[in-house]
Amino acid sequence: MIDRYNSLCIEQIPVGMMEVNCYLAYDFQTKAGILIDPGDEGSHLMHRIEEEGLKIVKIVLTHGHADHIGAVEYVRKRLKAPLAIGKNDAEMITNAVLNLSHSLGIPINLAPAEVLLSEGNTLEFGSQNLKVVETPGHTPGGISLVGNGFVICGDLIFAGSIGRVDFPGGDYKTIIDSIKHKILALGDKTVIYPGHGPKTDVAQEKAFNPFLIGG
Repeated sequence: MIDRYNSLCIEQIPVGMMEVNCYLAYDFQTKAGILIDPGDEGSHLMHRIEEEGLKIVKIVLTHGHADHIGAVEYVRKRLKAPLAIGKNDAEMITNAVLNLSHSLGIPINLAPAEVLLSEGNTLEFGSQNLKVVETPGHTPGGISLVGNGFVICGDLIFAGSIGRVDFPGGDYKTIIDSIKHKILALGDKTVIYPGHGPKTDVAQEKAFNPFLIGG
């Protein structure tokens, strides 16, 4: 699936057994882009990048859980691009216990991220840019990436549901606050690209998401 926002392209690529949504965000004209949440199937992701002729300037993680980071080192080595993550999730990716991969029996201990992101930072590629907003709740340092008419939000909110809060660092009140103040506030027409499952939009979630109705 590829959506166009003028010259900005958003491509959703489900990967791995958990069907994590990896995203390519790129400038259609310059082919500069970023790779978001490469959770698995690194060779498949590289094939798609090469097929489109993209120049990936950053690998960006919405949060530090195992299912979103599994192919990081594979693509990092080949793309020679820096890795970026929210500052409060930085420790997770270097520690298999914290990122939950140890409990899955496939420990992942990544090298540290080169870039630590905070509220208000901007990710630039070609003539495009996405704004970083801090959206904790699923993890302490979860981030979302906001563009003109859309948001890529990892496991913060899904079509008809929200991210789990029963993992270490998760918190129900915090995730609801993040969704209401950082995502719903973007406006009803805003497209939501989640970490799993189909895309949705703010109006749909305000009307039908059982965690948000009446709140």
